[in-house]
Amino acid sequence: MDGILPALILGFVIGLSGALAPGPTLVATIRGSLDRGWTAGPRVAAGHAAVEAVVALAIVVGLAAAAESVAMPVALVGGTALIVFGILTMRESRTAVLTAPSGTTTGSPFFAGALTSAANPYFWIWWLTVGSGLLLEGLAAGVAVAVAFMIGHWASDFGWFGLVAAGTARGRRVLLERHYRIILAACGGFLVLFGASYLWHAFSP
Repeated sequence: MDGILPALILGFVIGLSGALAPGPTLVATIRGSLDRGWTAGPRVAAGHAAVEAVVALAIVVGLAAAAESVAMPVALVGGTALIVFGILTMRESRTAVLTAPSGTTTGSPFFAGALTSAANPYFWIWWLTVGSGLLLEGLAAGVAVAVAFMIGHWASDFGWFGLVAAGTARGRRVLLERHYRIILAACGGFLVLFGASYLWHAFSP
């Protein structure tokens, strides 16, 4: 991440790979849109982003003071985690579907987005490995670059969850199942390639 635009793009693509993956936050979006319409998508995304903002700030504050001493370990763990998440995403893409269990939500979509994020162990694993590594790299290039990464990351969440909510509220499929799986697999492949590249640049002389 050498500039603001690359950080925005990287944040968006990596964020999209997480947003697309089936999980409790996606289920909350689908259920919320059935009960409250298309506005549930942005509201779920806002709850998700609120938790991420707190976690990201804690990571930056905690790691900034010891950036040099933790840079290599974080790069190693983060790059490896990217590859692992990419492989798991590609495997998951074979059977992924855009559906939710029966029933609707009666709670706040914002609260549902925050709760499903905070209660998801993969959320914490991602932020303590991949997220912390990329934030640290962005911070090294400047605060504006780190902020741009987060804005790109959130743009993917708001865009995807908003699209899912709008499609569900209208009773339409957002994507054909085959196309959804192809996009998810492509995101997984990107994570693997980026993780390998990230490790190469972090440890090359």
